[in-house]
Amino acid sequence: MPGQQGRRKESLADLQSSIKSRLSVLRNTLRGSAWMTSLGLDEGKFHDAVSDVATYISTLFSGSSSTHADEILFRLKRSFGERKLDRFAGLDAQLRLLIYRRIAALTASPPLLKSQQDVADLRSPLEWYPAARRMQRKIHLHIGPTNSGKTYQALKKLEEANTGVYAGPLRLLAHEVCARLNAKGKPCNLITGDEQRIRDDVVAGMDSCTVEMVTLKADVDVAVIDEIQMLAHPERGWAWTEALLGVRAKDVHLCGEERALPLVRHLAALTGEPLEVHRYERLSPLESSATSLNGDYRALRKGDCVVAFSKVKIHAIKKEIETTTGKRCAIVYGNLPPETRAQQARLFNDPSNDFDILVASDAIGMGLNLDIQRIIFQSVVKSTSGGTRVLEISELKQISGRAGRYRTSFQDTNARKTVGSPSLNVAKALPNASTHQRMTSGLVTTLEEVDLPVVQHAMHSHARPIVFAGLYPTRSLIGRFATYFTPDTPLSYILFRLQALSRVTAPFQLCSLTDQLSVADHLELIPGLTVTDRLLFCMAPVSSHLAKEASILKALARCVSEQHDGDLLRIPEMGLHILDTPPQPDLWYLSSLETLHRGLILYLWLSYRFSGVFITRDLAFYVKNLVEERINNVLSDDRFTAGARARLRREVRRRAKTSTLVQDQIMMEGGEETQVKVGPGWNTKGDGDIAMTQTSQVRSPNAI
Repeated sequence: MPGQQGRRKESLADLQSSIKSRLSVLRNTLRGSAWMTSLGLDEGKFHDAVSDVATYISTLFSGSSSTHADEILFRLKRSFGERKLDRFAGLDAQLRLLIYRRIAALTASPPLLKSQQDVADLRSPLEWYPAARRMQRKIHLHIGPTNSGKTYQALKKLEEANTGVYAGPLRLLAHEVCARLNAKGKPCNLITGDEQRIRDDVVAGMDSCTVEMVTLKADVDVAVIDEIQMLAHPERGWAWTEALLGVRAKDVHLCGEERALPLVRHLAALTGEPLEVHRYERLSPLESSATSLNGDYRALRKGDCVVAFSKVKIHAIKKEIETTTGKRCAIVYGNLPPETRAQQARLFNDPSNDFDILVASDAIGMGLNLDIQRIIFQSVVKSTSGGTRVLEISELKQISGRAGRYRTSFQDTNARKTVGSPSLNVAKALPNASTHQRMTSGLVTTLEEVDLPVVQHAMHSHARPIVFAGLYPTRSLIGRFATYFTPDTPLSYILFRLQALSRVTAPFQLCSLTDQLSVADHLELIPGLTVTDRLLFCMAPVSSHLAKEASILKALARCVSEQHDGDLLRIPEMGLHILDTPPQPDLWYLSSLETLHRGLILYLWLSYRFSGVFITRDLAFYVKNLVEERINNVLSDDRFTAGARARLRREVRRRAKTSTLVQDQIMMEGGEETQVKVGPGWNTKGDGDIAMTQTSQVRSPNAI
C-alpha cells in the first residue's frame, strides 16, 4: 500500500529526527557531571561516547539486524510512539541507557570491576535468610486449575493454626482473607503497601498481606503463599521467591498452578526441606464451545463475560453491547481501584438487578470469584510493553477458568454479606459440603471465528512449566554497591551497572529493573534525596511512564527532599480539583479520577515510609473513599445505558417535528458510526495509557 509505506517512512524520519534532538538534550544535561569525571571520563571522551551512540543507532536504521539490535530498535520505536503520553521521557530513558552502556565500556577498570562484581554476586540467595534455614520447615504445594478449591484447603490450615500469615498478589485478596479470619474469631492484621490495619483491641496472631509486605522477622505456625507460579513474574517474581525462601513458618502452604511444580520441587531440594504435593481437580466442568459468536453481540446471554485487553476497548464494547442488545454491562479492568472492581463484581453477581453482562480485562484472572457462565475472548491478541503477541496457554486457561462455578447455596447467600464481598477465590466450596451445592459448567469461546482454534488448542494443552524464580538485590546490597560511586552519580546509572554485573545461577533470574530505572531518572534532578530515599521511591507503586503520575511522583519526592509539610491539600499536582467538577460519564473524567486514585495510593504508601513528612494519612484515606465512590457513580451513570439512549431518541424524535437540526442528529445516531465523546483532548489508549485525540469514531470494537 503506497500510502501506508509513505506514512511509515515519514514516521521513521520523525523518529530519527527526535532521537537526534533528544541526544543533544541529554548531552547538554549530562556533560561536565562530577560523577563522570570520577570515572575518568572528560568532556571530550563523553562527547565521543554520545557520538558513538548516535552512530550505532544509525546502523539500526540502515538494515543491519540482529536479535539484540532489533530489540533496541523496537524499544526506541515504542517509546517514540508514547511521546505524547510521557513527553519523551521513555525515549530519553532508552537513549540514556545506551549512553550509560557506552560510558561503562569506556571507563571499565579491571580491579574496580572485580570488586563491583563481588558485591553484585547473587548466586547464593538461600543464605540471605539464615533464620529460615535454621528452622525445620515443611512445604505443602496445593496445585490445581482455577475453581478447584486449592486455596480454600490451604486457608483451612491457616484457620486451624494459632499464628500465621497469608500472602497474596492483590490488595483485594488480602482484604478478603483478613475479613474472613476476623469473622471466624481469628484476630488478624491487614498489611498492604498502602494500608495497615493493626488490631489494637487484641494481640492478633494472624497477618494478611500482599506478598511484598510479608514479614520475615517473626516465627509463625502456618504461612499461605498464594499464586506461587508468580515466582516467574518478570517484575514481581522476587517477592514470591523472598516469601518462599525467607518466611519463618513451620508449615509453608503454596497455592498455584501445576506448571509451578518442577520449580518448587527444585527449590525445596536446594533448601533441604520436605515437600508434600496436594493435587486438586476442577470442581465444575469447563468446555470450549464448538462455535464463536461470529462477531454478533446479540448472541450474548445473561452471565457472559467478554474479555478485552485495553480500557478503551472495554468501554467501547460495553457501549456496543448496551446499544445492540439493551443489556446492561458491568466492567472490570486493572486500572480501576480494587474496591470499584469488587463493587462491579457485586453488580454482575447479583441476580436481582439488570447487569447481565461483564466486560473485563485479564484482571479477572485472579482475585474476584465471579458468577460467569461463559467467557468470550474479544481477541486472543494482546498488546504489551514487549509488543503485540498471542496469549499464552497459561493466560488463556487462567482467564477461561473463571467460567463455571461450584459453590454452596450458603456461600451464594452469605458471600455478599462478608466485608469486602463479592466472594473471592478463597471461598471455594468443599466437594463434601453438606449444604445444597450448585454446579454450573463453564464455557469458553471467542467473538470471532478466526480466534476460536487458538482457544480450543489451549483448553487441551498443558502450559509450559516455569523454570526461573525472580530475584531482586536487597536494599543493603544496593547500598554497598553504591559506595563505589560518587554521591552525585545518578541512581539509574548505579542500578544499570548493578544489573549488568549481577551474577545469578539457575533456577534464579534477576527481575527487570526497567521501572526502577525510570523512577530513578525522574528523581535525578531533585536534590537532597539520599540513596535510601531514592531506593524507596523506586519500589513505590507508580506508573512513572505516565506524565501525570510522574509529576505527582516528583512533587512527593520534593516533599521528602525539602522535609516540608506533605499536607495532601498543599500538593497541587495531585489533581484534587477534579472532585470539584460535576461527574461526567466520559473516559477523560474517569481517567482523571483513576489517576488521582493512583496518586492517593502512592501518597498512602509513602506515608508509612516517611511518616514525618506525609502527615495527612487520614485525609488521604477519606479522599480515596470519595474518589472510589465517584468512580462507581460514573460507571453506573444511567447516561451510559441503552434505556437512557432510547429515551433520548424518543425525545429527539418528538422535537424533530419542529427542528431539522435535530432530525440530522437522529440520522447520525441511527447510522453505522457512533461518536464516542472522550473529553477535552484526551482518550485512553490502553489500560491507563493516554494519547491526545478529540473524539474517536468506533465502527466496531475490533477496529479499535
